[in-house]
Amino acid sequence: MNEEQAYAVVGGRGSMTVFEIYIKTTPERLWEAITSEEMRARYSFGVGTVSDWTQGSEYKASVPGVIEIASGENVEVDPPRRLVQTFIALWSEDVKKEGTSRVTWEIEPVGTSCRLRVTHDQLGEDANSELYGGWPMILSGLKTLLETGEDLDTPGSLRYANA
Repeated sequence: MNEEQAYAVVGGRGSMTVFEIYIKTTPERLWEAITSEEMRARYSFGVGTVSDWTQGSEYKASVPGVIEIASGENVEVDPPRRLVQTFIALWSEDVKKEGTSRVTWEIEPVGTSCRLRVTHDQLGEDANSELYGGWPMILSGLKTLLETGEDLDTPGSLRYANA
């Protein structure tokens, strides 16, 4: 994969470069931030995610009454270490055409911090960059929230915060 290529093609489906971030928190607190509808909305463009977080259960990410963002299945749920989800983008007709991809959240304790690795893979060969372009802002918001208790206040991170 060269520096300009955002993903490598594997078996006709692209595989995103892994997003990795270190956060000064516990695995349990990080898991809560990933699975709590209220906390998720604080760092994910104002979008909450609802599920019972069991293997095989469905999840929905939305701003109720405003916009549906994504849905899918919780394929693997291993708190507070690993969450694997199918991902169906719903926010526009263009991204709906992309079909199902997969998001894997992996939490590993490192000293008094955690390494969070998010892999968004099984994307099409010419995947729409909207599918994965928001991850840096989402992960920055997550880190900011857990380390400071404050919300990231960049315009993109607040997109649906007051909806």
